[in-house]
Amino acid sequence: MSDVELVLRSTRVVTPEGARAASVAVADGKITAVLPYEAEVPDGARLEDFGDDALLPGIVDTHVHVNDPGRTEWEGFWTATRAAAAGGITTLVDMPLNSLPPTTTVDNLRTKQEVARTKAHIDVGFWGGALPDNVQDLKPLHDAGVYGFKCFLSPSGVDEFPHLDREQLAASMGEIAGFGGLLIVHAEDPHELDSAPHLSGPKYGDYLQTRPRVSEDVAIKGLIETAKRLDARVHVLHLSSSDALPLIAAAKAEGVKLTVETCPHYLTLTAEEVPDGASEFKCCPPIREGANQDLLWEALADGTVDCIVTDHSPSTADLKTDDFATAWGGISGLQLSLPAIWTEARKRGHSLDDVVRWMSARTSELVGLNQKGAIEAGRDADFAVLAPDETFTVDPAGLQHRNKVTAYAGKTLNGVVKSTWLRGERIHADGEFTVPSGRLLERNN
Repeated sequence: MSDVELVLRSTRVVTPEGARAASVAVADGKITAVLPYEAEVPDGARLEDFGDDALLPGIVDTHVHVNDPGRTEWEGFWTATRAAAAGGITTLVDMPLNSLPPTTTVDNLRTKQEVARTKAHIDVGFWGGALPDNVQDLKPLHDAGVYGFKCFLSPSGVDEFPHLDREQLAASMGEIAGFGGLLIVHAEDPHELDSAPHLSGPKYGDYLQTRPRVSEDVAIKGLIETAKRLDARVHVLHLSSSDALPLIAAAKAEGVKLTVETCPHYLTLTAEEVPDGASEFKCCPPIREGANQDLLWEALADGTVDCIVTDHSPSTADLKTDDFATAWGGISGLQLSLPAIWTEARKRGHSLDDVVRWMSARTSELVGLNQKGAIEAGRDADFAVLAPDETFTVDPAGLQHRNKVTAYAGKTLNGVVKSTWLRGERIHADGEFTVPSGRLLERNN
């Protein structure tokens, strides 16, 4: 214990064994021990006592569109990682599209890494992209350290990232399975989307008809069949349709290598509350009805759905028009994801242990970030200090996102992030930030 530099103490430390009063010893950026609450502070170590505020492992968000370089007017590494730090997120994994270039070759990955290197307030990893014409680039990207590969089964919304048809999906999946990689999938079926009503205008109910649940259900069914045939590891992104849950549960029971995520907006917002023209609520797949939301929460509780990620997908305000057909589809949620989920989780009888499992432990497991995601000896000393019983009202002007567009404007949320720590250093507290100290992570380091 002589090398301990820092001791963090709280009456509510959320560990893998559950929340308890404890002291956490830190040296050289790592957790060295989780000690009894009253443990003596070693000579030369600094004590930070958080009282009854909860000490959580830093949140790990594996689904973020940073859009840098190329569309930095939409977001960027500086603002995205500041917003993340303000929300208790200490690690994010950046999606391969909406940046120019997309992360679909090793050269493009290196371009993105160079841009991120001096701007990251938190640790950042990268997904690669699977396109119809880049199967030959997948293994080199894997070797270069991406955490897996994203594909779309329907149009992505940007021309430089086309979707895969069934044959292309099988080709990419087979290649990725061959080197033990992970394929993550935007699962909406293009034929079902084409068959749905083509409606425009400001009414959310009309927009909802254009992206029916069956589009997700059909895509997930086909994905499961292909993954089973190829013995591949696949992950369903941003599940919104509760109708797909029986398919998912059956596939998992059968041993298919399948994991599933959902997002704060599907768990905390409902179709019934979206005002006409309020395209800050538009995303793909869409926010659905309250009864659908209840079933998603049940699926999280029983493990059918594995984890919660933001799918932070910002844009400039002018792209959020009052026509749901043409407005950009994406929710900005980095800074608010933890309090939004905690607000709803506590209403439904869940604990901070559950929130940490869904937003930190399982997301870390998904991508193999074994040094993240838990308060236990040997892990990185990444923490979020949360006042779980305090509330705040969301003021868009107070967000660190580049564009102050949020579906949570005016909502009162539980859980105030008091400070955020990265490898034993406080990087955010009370709206103040240190200079960027995040590292660029690779799957094989």
